Amino acid sequence: QVQLVEFGGGSVQPGGSLRLSCAASGFIFTHYAMSWYRQAPGKERDLVAVAPSVGSRTNYSDSVKGRFTISRDNAENTVYLQMNDLKPEDTAVYYCHAQWNFGVLHFWGKGILVTVSD
Repeated sequence: QVQLVEFGGGSVQPGGSLRLSCAASGFIFTHYAMSWYRQAPGKERDLVAVAPSVGSRTNYSDSVKGRFTISRDNAENTVYLQMNDLKPEDTAVYYCHAQWNFGVLHFWGKGILVTVSD
């Protein structure tokens, strides 16, 4: 059974930091690129960051570049999103996503809420 379970969300003040984790199970983790998406209220779901299964070349949306860092631990089947200098516009539900390297198969986590406010 495939599972992507997100941890680490919550509320933080502007300028603060949070670290999201996504624990994966039920599939071969190293065969999948892992990503984080987010969806703010009333908006579409947008890609935040991508960590490919091979190599270290990560990618980020312009809105988070320089503030967020994605990483993965293939031994622990976990992907992380370190979020620094958080802003109110980072408030969203954050989703973990796995994309199979060899086709269209993909999986979503259920999402976790991050709120940035005073």
